[in-house]
Amino acid sequence: MSNAIITKNALAHSLKGLMEHTPLNKITVKHLVDDCGLNRQTFYYHFQDIFELLGWIYTTEALESIAQYRSFNTWTDCFYRIFCYIESNKAFCCNTLDSLGRNHLDAYLYSVTHDMIMGVIRELSEGLEVSSTDKEFIANFYTLAFTGLVIQWIRNGMKEPPKQIIEKLSELLEGNFVKALHTYGNKSAPSL
Repeated sequence: MSNAIITKNALAHSLKGLMEHTPLNKITVKHLVDDCGLNRQTFYYHFQDIFELLGWIYTTEALESIAQYRSFNTWTDCFYRIFCYIESNKAFCCNTLDSLGRNHLDAYLYSVTHDMIMGVIRELSEGLEVSSTDKEFIANFYTLAFTGLVIQWIRNGMKEPPKQIIEKLSELLEGNFVKALHTYGNKSAPSL
């Protein structure tokens, strides 16, 4: 592992630790570097500000853990891993949600969900004549629905077990990806 990655991981670990008991908006670069034994210059060599570090944490920790779950057969596993990441990083995610850094949590959720859903849509649309614009519309709709569901789950204190939410999602979405693709495919087909 390179020195840059080790340093970034140390800063990430410190930020997550500080966010256990301090609102993100109250954490300064000085707090962060003092906590992990680095200097300000080292921090600014790697990140412009704390929000860039926050985005890096979501990108590296969370996105990498779900990269292989982009098919129809594994989409529920992907959603479950997202819930598990949030549960195991509860203070970090809740603190992010309640701060000016919320856009990083939103971007993380949107990115991982959209990538996974587009993988499913590409797989299910093989052999169908569905425009890329329509595929993107379908993916965006389901992505926004899921991210809204997750944000609401966090806001409500994460009381409902993720497996139960995933089961409900699975029942709700069963066949709907294919139905939407066929609807859009039939719309673009010439009428006789």
